[in-house]
Amino acid sequence: MRLSRLRGVSLAALAVLALGACATTGSETPAADGSSSAEARKPLAPGLDFANNPDPFPSTYRGLPRQNLAIVGGTVFDGAGRKFENGVVIVTDGRVAAVGDASTAVPSGHQVVDARGRFVTPGIIDVHSHLGVYPSPGVQGMSDGNEATSPNTAQVWAEHSLWPQDPGFNTARAGGVTTLQILPGSANLFGGRGVTVRNVPSVTMQGMKMPGAPYGLKMACGENPSRVYGGRNQSPATGMGNMAGYRAAFIAAREYKAKWDKWREDGEGSPPTRNLQLETLAGVLDGTVLIQNHCYRADEMAMMIDLSKEFGYKITAFHHAIEAYKLAPQLAREGICADMWTGWWGFKMEALDAVEANAALVDAQPNSCAVIHSDDAELTQRLNQEAAAGLAAGRRIGMNIPEERAMSWITLNPARSLGIADQTGSLEAGKRADVVIWSANPFSVYARADQVFIDGGLAFDRMNPAYQPVSDFELGQPGFGLSAATVPQGAR
Repeated sequence: MRLSRLRGVSLAALAVLALGACATTGSETPAADGSSSAEARKPLAPGLDFANNPDPFPSTYRGLPRQNLAIVGGTVFDGAGRKFENGVVIVTDGRVAAVGDASTAVPSGHQVVDARGRFVTPGIIDVHSHLGVYPSPGVQGMSDGNEATSPNTAQVWAEHSLWPQDPGFNTARAGGVTTLQILPGSANLFGGRGVTVRNVPSVTMQGMKMPGAPYGLKMACGENPSRVYGGRNQSPATGMGNMAGYRAAFIAAREYKAKWDKWREDGEGSPPTRNLQLETLAGVLDGTVLIQNHCYRADEMAMMIDLSKEFGYKITAFHHAIEAYKLAPQLAREGICADMWTGWWGFKMEALDAVEANAALVDAQPNSCAVIHSDDAELTQRLNQEAAAGLAAGRRIGMNIPEERAMSWITLNPARSLGIADQTGSLEAGKRADVVIWSANPFSVYARADQVFIDGGLAFDRMNPAYQPVSDFELGQPGFGLSAATVPQGAR
């Protein structure tokens, strides 16, 4: 029909004609996914739409050579609150197949590991590590953990700074650590994304990156951002400036997310320009990026909780959390983990009001999530001892805390804090076989990790030099110095 023929036709008639056209012209029918046209559904050029490639630096983790195992005769703490004397742990195809007492059947063909007189636990998980981004040797050229150029660097990812050859990974493994979250530092309000890694030797970050683990965003409240930027005579210079900076960032992220949501729904006009900083914050708002919030004081934690409610996101964990004991009931109600030390305090004003029973007091609340973390290349080697100190502090004030309960502070609860508790953190059927065999009770200062298994593969063996990876940094030090040429390729 020619346009000139429509002159004088009423608007109502035009509406009828338009509806008729929609009913009879298949090419104009909206797509089932809500797109207004086929044109709108065409993918954007590579790199312009996050949805086309949500994991641009994918894991290539394959795990170590593994075998089916029956670990028998030891005292088993399963990480989920159970204890088995003379216990049995069955590992099949890299997964936990069964855990129980001496009556647990041992399948044929499984290698039997004698753990009599020893203890068996899940692998330790360190939720706050800077290994690889602040590696040893500690020189300026390798100091890659803080992009301290702006209060908001949500666009940076710690994995892009991670150096897999950091010898700290080896020493952490010798301490029973099988999984770590590597975080940026705390100079900025938004420090960037963290990455969860499996503690296996690798040439690349991707070879360590845990498949399917959600990203975390490091936020920092308190003294660090205001000190760094106040010292440059810019905002934030105070706690007020910190809060204003968070709010402005999330307002921008809400607007950015709304633009992308609208474009995906109706396909009209040009798509928004991709912004890596706002993309990470939008991931927080939709729940795909977990908030890992450096925060010491109880009053500041309470404000951060209110901030999260203002913008509709969830805080997964407060890190350091020196004053978590003051806020323990609220943290439990909100489902927020408190990732803590036992003995680190007093090194700055916001770290003064500490108690060594912090973890025990947080843990005492129903539905709580108490975690012991390191934030340190040395402490990560002894997280079992840090947990033991917290357990002892709780008992000194009259709390009856079973050891099998405290074991969750360095195993299952950290897994919850990272969003990977369905995969690891406890010795339960179907989970990854991350297992440590200890020479003694892991809550003893005399205990050492004898063997460490990651996904059922032997990653460390104190009695076998072939499974004690070495680095140039350690050559010549007492207890080290094996030539790499003598270490089998699969164990390097």
